[in-house]
Parts: sequence; structure tokens; C-alpha cells
Amino acid sequence: MNKKGLKIVTIGGGSSYTPELVEGLIKRYDEMPVSDYWLVDIEDGKEKLEIVGALAKRMVEKAGVPMNIHLTLDRREALKDADFVTTQLRVGLLPARVKDERIPLSHGFLGQETNGAGGLFKALRTVPVILDIAKDISELCPNAWLINFTNPAGIVTEALLRYGVHKKVIGVCNVPIGLQYAFADILGVNSDRITVDFAGLNHMVYAEKVYLDGNDVTAEILKELTSPDSKTQTMANIKGFDWDIATMRAFGVIPCPYHRYYYKTRDMLNSELEEFKKGKTRAEVVMEVEKKLFEMYKDVNLQEKPEELAKRGGAHYSDVACNVINGIYNDKNTIIAVNTRNNGTLKQFEDESAVEVSCYIGKNGPVPVETVTDLPIFAQGLVGQIKTFERLAAEAAYTGDYNIALLAMVTNPLISDDIRGRKLLNEMLLAHKKYLPQFKNVIEKIEKVERAEF
Repeated sequence: MNKKGLKIVTIGGGSSYTPELVEGLIKRYDEMPVSDYWLVDIEDGKEKLEIVGALAKRMVEKAGVPMNIHLTLDRREALKDADFVTTQLRVGLLPARVKDERIPLSHGFLGQETNGAGGLFKALRTVPVILDIAKDISELCPNAWLINFTNPAGIVTEALLRYGVHKKVIGVCNVPIGLQYAFADILGVNSDRITVDFAGLNHMVYAEKVYLDGNDVTAEILKELTSPDSKTQTMANIKGFDWDIATMRAFGVIPCPYHRYYYKTRDMLNSELEEFKKGKTRAEVVMEVEKKLFEMYKDVNLQEKPEELAKRGGAHYSDVACNVINGIYNDKNTIIAVNTRNNGTLKQFEDESAVEVSCYIGKNGPVPVETVTDLPIFAQGLVGQIKTFERLAAEAAYTGDYNIALLAMVTNPLISDDIRGRKLLNEMLLAHKKYLPQFKNVIEKIEKVERAEF
């Protein structure tokens, strides 16, 4: 790794998130001297790439750091001799997310980007592309770490670990750091004094222990969170239905915001159905936010990340991604919750399974902290079922096997319906066929059956 200047590549560089990542690299330039930062996108994302790239150049110029910003549609050109590669792509762009949400809701199921049927289909579209990127990395920059932020991060990491040719892989998410910041706010301290033992899966992670300056303050945090007056909220993009105080106390560990989809399924579904009836899903809200953001990004006078980006739902992404890069580059052994190979950390899962746990991040990558323990028995069933879903989803995405995809659909606890689950699977395969080449033959058979029925 070149200590004189890092080369970092972001695939999906035209994303609205990129200015936050640029800001993070600028803030850490003294520790992480990035000489060349490449933003890569596809032809359909060219306009956004140019808008974001121009803003990135203005941000770097204002900061006065010698970081060269490169824009390209040629992924292989960018990857040559890279030190770190980050991925934040969306196959099918936001219109595909609209389908991921609207189609399940039309069948009476939750539609969400990383959970249920929506999460399954985002994985089916995404995994083959990420595996192809990993193949290029293994050829063009084999020593680089691939740091993935693309959702569903758990399934993507699972697929990379099981089927990818490049094994230096870390999945990152902003949920754990959002919780860490919330705990710091509760205690009225700086977040760097807080460490947390996180254990579970992506968007299915629990905070087992919370420490302030190394001292266990979990009981104090739980007391605040289970106070009738608690107003703690950690995710801008998830409905803040109040947790039942007695149930939270019984947990003894702290769930993440996404657990509401499983412990408050009726409330979440009813809320989404109400929005659906009004013609407005979360995906369509995000499209409006993105449209406004890109209008702001076009302003030649804008030289910094706008505050409005926080409404996009990915706040603190740069902190996680940049802290991971910094931890590896400077061998810091920083404690960060990431998606990584289990290697016996959580005994209910195979070694090669992807888990989300607190790790020391140093020059050799993530090493789970020794205080992370198996999840309490009440959580193991739900987390185990989600891991089964992730395994099946990753395999279906890799193989294009219809039966595996069907098992993934009906195994997910937000579906759990054989007939309706199969009909939903078929409809979504047809809706997304442009981005599912591995299912080409399957989709043709479904189309023939549908034509025969009319």
C-alpha cells in the first residue's frame, strides 16, 4: 500500500451519498492522504456522476487538499492498482426500488429495501454485479479491500464470502454507528468515549453491552430507553413506533431500529399500507429528496455537503466507511461493527457465514472483539431464520435457481405464505426481468404460463 498517497475507488460514484464520503476523506486527509479518488458509474448514471463529480472537485478545492478527483464509466480503468474500493450501487436505480416496495404492498406484504420481498429482489439484482466487480478487483488490485455499503449489505457480504473470488471483503452499515451516537447523546458525552458490543446480522443486530470509557453502562442505557419519556430515535427512514417497555426490559439487550419490522410487523405494515393507498412509498419520497439534492449539487457556489443529505437516510455512512479505511491503513485497531466472516464468533452460524459484529479494524482487516458473545436465546430463532433467508437469497442470486428463490421468499418471516409468496415471486421476477439475466429461462416459462391463462 502506497503510504505517499492512497488510491480509492467508489463504484456507484454518482450516488447522492458521495459528497458525504468526500467530506469524510477530506476531514481525515492528514491521516489518510488520498492522492487519487475515482468515481465510477454506468452510462445511465452519467449525468449524476458529472454533477456529483463537479461538487466533489469544488469541495476538495475549498479544503485545499491535493486530492485528484477522476470520473469514469470504465470500471477497469479505475480499479487498476487501487488500495481500497467502495461499492454503493443500485441496480435498476430508484425505479426498481419503487417496484420492490409497491408490488409486495399490493399483495398485502411489507415492501422494504432490505427486508422481505424487497430485500430479496434487491439482492437478486445486485449480487451478480458485485461478484463481477470482485472478479475485476482480484485481477486489477488484488491487495485492495472491498468495502461494500450496497444494500442488502448482509446478503451481499454473504454472497461475496461464499461465491466471490476476492476475499478481502467488509460490509458496512450506518445502523450501529447511529445507535452508538444515540447512546452518547443519552449519556451526554462524546461518541468516541462509547464502545458497543454489537452482535447479529445486518439490520438484525443487537447491542449486547454498552461501555463508557470501558465501563459497562448497559443498564443505564436500557433504563433511559425504557423510560415512558424517552424520545431517542436513531433512524430517519424508519417509523418510530414506541417499543413496549416491559418487552424491552425483558430483552436485556438493545434491538436496532430495523427490528421493528419483526417485533412490530402489524404496525409497520398498516403504516406502509396507508402510505401506499395515498400513492406514496418510501422509495418515492427518496426520489423527491434525491431530485432536490441534485438540484442543489448543480449550484456552482455549493462547496460542501448540504445538510439536506441527512434526509436521504444514510447519515454517518462516511464515518463508518472512512473509519474502516483509516483503521486498516494506519493499523489502528479501531472498534467498529462490520459485516464479516463469522469464524466461530457466533456459534449458531457456520464459520463462512457473514455476521455483523463489533471488530477491531487493523492492517489485517476485521477481528471480532473478544467480549462479543452468542445472542440470548430469545433472539436466536429470529436471527437464525433471517440467516437462512440470507443464505438462500445469496444462492438464488448466484445460481438463478427458481426453487431456491422460492424457498428464500417463503422462508422470510415477513412473507411466510406459500401460495401468495409464489405469486409474489413470479410477479416480481417479471417486473425486474431486465436486471435478472440469471433467471432468463425461468422468466420465459412464467411468461408462457401467463399467456396461456388468458
